[in-house]
Amino acid sequence: MALALLLSPVLPAPAFAADTPATPASRADAEWILSRLARPAPMRTGFVEVRGSALLKAPLRLTGEYRRPDGDTLVREVRAPYAETTTIRAGDVRIERNGRGARTFSLSRAPELAALQASFGALLAGDRALLEKHYTIDTRGSRSAWTMALAPRDAAVAAKLRGITLHGRGAELRCIETRPTQGDVQRTLLAGAARAAETVSDAAALAALCTGTEARAQ
Repeated sequence: MALALLLSPVLPAPAFAADTPATPASRADAEWILSRLARPAPMRTGFVEVRGSALLKAPLRLTGEYRRPDGDTLVREVRAPYAETTTIRAGDVRIERNGRGARTFSLSRAPELAALQASFGALLAGDRALLEKHYTIDTRGSRSAWTMALAPRDAAVAAKLRGITLHGRGAELRCIETRPTQGDVQRTLLAGAARAAETVSDAAALAALCTGTEARAQ
């Protein structure tokens, strides 16, 4: 799952646009980024999620939508290549998938999902204090092309999640890179990057869309 989604305790320095060096006035710090990302509930956004695996000839590609109907609920709906809805609410996770019975379990069994809900909530509320309760924050780049790297503070989360890197342009969060402690980087493209990815299938091109390097290559 993204973030979750989806992200060693210290992340490598993330790539960021360097065509125009960021000046003090144009540099994107955490306060500036969070103020631009804040979105009150209800909100929704489409996504394209790309999962790599040594067992697959091509990355697994999922499309769907994230929804936040209220401040305490996060819904992730996968529409293709299968239908699955994951709802995080009131300390519980409910997963519903076509052809299978619904499963419900406590977030206490999945600390990485609890951190996911908290991080999404903090990002959409522009709440730096809440975000820093769960992660250390490192921001880089300019306001036109920035990254925010999040490293989990909780040992149980860090055992499964190396870190998360958010990539954005201005007020638009375009991609989330999740680095699990085991397995490949998972990328979730959002907003304009998700729309651009509709006609892209090459793994390298999708990664470039995520990090913004495709813009600098044009």
